[in-house]
Amino acid sequence: MSLKDKTALITGAGQGIGKACAEVFGERGARLILLDKNRKTLPHVVRDLKAKGVDVVFRIIDLTRSQPLVKTVEELLADRRVDILVNNAGFDRPGITAKIDKTDYNAVLSIHLGVPFLLSKLLLPQMRANRWGRIVNVSSIYGLMGAKGEVAYAAAKAGVLGLTKTLAREGGRDGVTINAVVPGMIRTPPIMRMPDKYKDPIIAESMLGRIGEPEEVARVVAFLASDDASYITGTEIRVSGGWGV
Repeated sequence: MSLKDKTALITGAGQGIGKACAEVFGERGARLILLDKNRKTLPHVVRDLKAKGVDVVFRIIDLTRSQPLVKTVEELLADRRVDILVNNAGFDRPGITAKIDKTDYNAVLSIHLGVPFLLSKLLLPQMRANRWGRIVNVSSIYGLMGAKGEVAYAAAKAGVLGLTKTLAREGGRDGVTINAVVPGMIRTPPIMRMPDKYKDPIIAESMLGRIGEPEEVARVVAFLASDDASYITGTEIRVSGGWGV
């Protein structure tokens, strides 16, 4: 599953699944463009990757600000081609439907659904023109199951699956595949801040009976981004340890 000579743009690369994707992609020979708003964590990720000989550039950016994001992508495309897009960045604003503030609801949809739409809109035409491309969107088991108290997050992640299938229909005839990964309970900073009384029942319900590691998701993302997944598009792969099946 070599990614040599491919350039991958990964969002939310400063920690968790995005950081693991950067590491796995780097190990497999990809050139990296990493985007994140966290100016504390992303430079450390980049430093470690460069120490391993990975070709990487990065930008500290609030992805939900559309105009700066468009400008940044256009600047990056001026001297390089993006072959792979990994839409991973996200955050949560918990709340039930009756109580969540609309501003919080819209903010969650913006990062999880608006940003993947905009980046796909910017990059898919180039991929189609090159007759090769990969887009991998990170959804969630909650996007399939729904979740009490997570109306914004679950709705956004369900929307990611609809976006994935639609993009796949647009890009398929030009050699571009678009898929989604659907993580379950993964050892990321937000999950590790979750009280055990919420985590433990989910872990107990999973078939493997343990929490997943970011690298286990990243390896599936890397597979979908490789030529080994050339006949897979418009679908989702659960990486949940059997939770939600």
